[in-house]
Amino acid sequence: MDMHSKNQYLKELQKRYFMSRFRKEKSSILDEYCRNTHQNRKYVISKISSRISSMPKRRRRENIYDGYVKAALAEVWKIFDYPCGQRLAPLLKTEVSRLRQLEEIFISNEVAEKLERISPATIDRKLKHQRQTLHLERKRARPKPSSLLYKRIPIRLTNWDTSKVGFLEIDLVNHCGSSTLGLYICSLNTVEISSGWWEAQAIMGKGQDPTFKVLKKIRKRTPFPWKGVDSDNDSAFINAHLVNYCEKENLEFTRSRPNKKNDNAYIEQKNWTHVRKTVGYLRYDADKELTLMNSLYENELRLYKNFFSPVMKLEQ
Repeated sequence: MDMHSKNQYLKELQKRYFMSRFRKEKSSILDEYCRNTHQNRKYVISKISSRISSMPKRRRRENIYDGYVKAALAEVWKIFDYPCGQRLAPLLKTEVSRLRQLEEIFISNEVAEKLERISPATIDRKLKHQRQTLHLERKRARPKPSSLLYKRIPIRLTNWDTSKVGFLEIDLVNHCGSSTLGLYICSLNTVEISSGWWEAQAIMGKGQDPTFKVLKKIRKRTPFPWKGVDSDNDSAFINAHLVNYCEKENLEFTRSRPNKKNDNAYIEQKNWTHVRKTVGYLRYDADKELTLMNSLYENELRLYKNFFSPVMKLEQ
């Protein structure tokens, strides 16, 4: 019997050795091993002892943030519209005491102190279940662009120069529910790449002309001059209206690759955080609903997202 076989044999006998309660049983197990391997008894005992001491002990993480902290964290996360951990952490440092004064949350001083020093990674870990509960599957769009206009509009990926203000990504968010039949409301969503400034407007249907008119309306209320527009391959954007307008206004008009949503990563993120999480996935097709959505986009939601919600920006 070679050394490898002896070690394997010892490993099997160890299970019986450690499970036995009586010294006689352990002694008989040692006798069996020594008899079959012809090894010294004391050497075998020392070998077993060294294996026990070399086994790494798992260090249990101290549970600093208990259920009270987790419940308070979830409540504050809900108040600030479900931001990620990196965006929520700076808010906790400044707004927890204010929320307590306004009686929006009722927590002890100890819980408040823990919320103010909790890290972004811990926030995401503690809110993992809540995120899974609120997660909704996103639907894929299948655009059918015009092949002639395709060649006039260059493709651009997400290699934006974020030091320059004025370049926007735009997209349409459908509010058709479970069926695309008939006329329904769509949200024209826009985001400026450098600053993260967000604007949206609701329109009835996906027509090229109403989409073009709403885009010009959004441009009038943005606080900076436009330099360029980037869209997906939806026919609502890939049309003569927008192409001729961009050439006339000296705007750089680019598009993404077909079926490559990562090319429009900035606006795809806003589609979820600013539109879907606010109005959901239900079907909206009434004029009254259109008026309410535009009132929200032009006033409360616009002000909240642009002035009171932190924006993450990639470092160069």
